[in-house]
Amino acid sequence: MTRPWTVVLVSGSTRAGSGNTAALLTAAAVAPDGVRAVYYPGLADLPAFVPDGEQGPAVITLREHLVAADAVLLCTPEYAGTLPGSFKNLLDWTVGGGELYGKPVAFINVAAPGRGGGAEATLRVVLGYVAAEIIEDACTRVFVPRDTVGPDGLIADAATRTALADVLAKIAAFLSTRSAPDLITPGAPGSPVA
Repeated sequence: MTRPWTVVLVSGSTRAGSGNTAALLTAAAVAPDGVRAVYYPGLADLPAFVPDGEQGPAVITLREHLVAADAVLLCTPEYAGTLPGSFKNLLDWTVGGGELYGKPVAFINVAAPGRGGGAEATLRVVLGYVAAEIIEDACTRVFVPRDTVGPDGLIADAATRTALADVLAKIAAFLSTRSAPDLITPGAPGSPVA
């Protein structure tokens, strides 16, 4: 028996009711069989990146999530034509540690048509710098209007839910072409982060 693929979901938004966060939480709720989607909730807890500074528990938790991931799915808003500072800070913490080096990564853009291109372009530059492997087939736009996010933080629209599940299915398909997931005993070193 093999374990499911672990896909860590990281939102670049710190806003309550964020469409980016809702997209990822909804993706986790509709994850296909064989995919274990784990939402990383610690963006706002990360200290400012200091190359030779103390990591602290928030940075250690981030690193643990990324190391345990078979792939990472990102979803970020665009602020002032680029990535939000808090999200870029998260990515900066991975530069020296190498947690994204060779890691399969995909991203969803939930902005309205014609918007979000600056953040997407910058994200590609940063992912290239940290040598992440972009899963092009799984990178997509899924427009999420703010009024579609329910009080539970999820998106009820069936077409959106299907599109988000499809992203995870494409990530799983990509991972399957590389190798089958290893059998890992829960609680053993290398086990996925809950």
